[in-house]
Amino acid sequence: MKLSLQLKLGQQLTMTPQLQQAIRLLQLSTLDLQQEIHQALETNPMLELIENDEEETAPSQNSVAESSDSPAMTSNEVNLERPMQETEEPSWEDQIPTELAVDNNWNDSYLTSNSSESNYDSETADFESRNTTVDTLQDHLLWQLNLTPMSEKDATIAFSVIDAIDPNGMLTVDIESLHASFEDELEIELDEVIAVLHRIQQFDPIGVGYRDLAECLLVQLNQYDNPEQKKNIENAKVVIRSHLPLLGNRDYALLMRRTKLKEAELGETIAIIESLDPRPGANISPPSTTYIVPDVFVSKNNESGKWKVDLNPDTAPKIRINNNYASLVKRADASDDNNYLKDNLQEAKWFIKSLQSRNETLMKVSTRIVEHQKDFLEYGEEAMKPLVLHNIAEAVSMHESTISRVTTQKYMHTPKGIFELKYFFSSHVSTKGGGECSSTAIRAIIKKLIAAENVKKPLSDSKITDLLDEKGINVARRTIAKYRESLSIPPSNERKRLVS
Repeated sequence: MKLSLQLKLGQQLTMTPQLQQAIRLLQLSTLDLQQEIHQALETNPMLELIENDEEETAPSQNSVAESSDSPAMTSNEVNLERPMQETEEPSWEDQIPTELAVDNNWNDSYLTSNSSESNYDSETADFESRNTTVDTLQDHLLWQLNLTPMSEKDATIAFSVIDAIDPNGMLTVDIESLHASFEDELEIELDEVIAVLHRIQQFDPIGVGYRDLAECLLVQLNQYDNPEQKKNIENAKVVIRSHLPLLGNRDYALLMRRTKLKEAELGETIAIIESLDPRPGANISPPSTTYIVPDVFVSKNNESGKWKVDLNPDTAPKIRINNNYASLVKRADASDDNNYLKDNLQEAKWFIKSLQSRNETLMKVSTRIVEHQKDFLEYGEEAMKPLVLHNIAEAVSMHESTISRVTTQKYMHTPKGIFELKYFFSSHVSTKGGGECSSTAIRAIIKKLIAAENVKKPLSDSKITDLLDEKGINVARRTIAKYRESLSIPPSNERKRLVS
């Protein structure tokens, strides 16, 4: 084989650091973007915050676009200043602020630029979440145990019992295994463990430490003090002890035959059982609340009747290039200090440009979504139109992957509520007239039909299929079942009620 050299010409797409940064910022959520900006402010001395009380020399930065107008962005349709023109002037000395000396320390200038208002925000904006502690169910039970007079042996048993209770209040270890875990020297009998367990079940919340659902409900029912409902309470105990599976399957006909109760009596009995809590410990330490900050606001202009899209100006701090440090950059200087300033100045320009690109892309996509989903904003979910990423990608001349990034973890505030941008994208189902119906609209119709059904004879999936077919929507029964499950709606046999 003879060795030879060959020359080839070709094109290859290489992701520059600027492009990588722009893509990364594009897919960040609001909270992640704020952290990224604060980190950039701490590491790059060329960047500084713009305070609310400072005079803005740039035009208005709130992006406003009418849904009926062209989505093209103008120079004042971003939420950041464009400081590149300031840094590209031939002479930096003319732009040095007179109130700050050139040799000021960066930390001194940065801290000075933060007003008392910004310090207040950073320290107290999340005061509630940072300065509150959430007690677990075990903490709540141990607090009650410390207030309960009890022997040392019983206290030892109680600690073990409480430790074996899950967040819902259920005992996760059977009583025999719990008894076997104690040392023989303690001489603890099984009856003593059961007695301590029954005592803990009287703690708040009532029924905690239950071994099965029937025990949980019976413990709560024993505390039910209502002389007028005495008969119904006794009936409820009978149902819970002997016929709980029938009640779970909603087999009311067989349940009435077994208990010999009339329909009205059984209805009152079931009402009492449904008032009990099957998971008494779940309310002690509820899950933390997640707050959503919308990236885009959508409102309707009452005069023109057009929908308007605005970027949320509070989603990210406003930043600009620090003129004092930028003025120290010298073109002909190759020293390490000057190269350090040059690199940071270039990174600051890239960072601000990436933020501007992110806002412009978000505005373009949001505007197109609003244009396409006007009927949803006017009439609700049933008027939602089919929409896929490809439609928006073609409208804004971008790749589908870019649209996917910009719609992930970005939220839109509308008169109908706050929705993630991905919520407006849905597949379609063909109609008899040759049109298309959004899967979101079908879910809304299913939800509406089930809400209006007769609880004694709930609609089956097949019946819902027939009702949609009458509306001209061709949907298979299994598709109805899938949509119903996505709405967390149980099947018809579980939705059946004895009384309406």
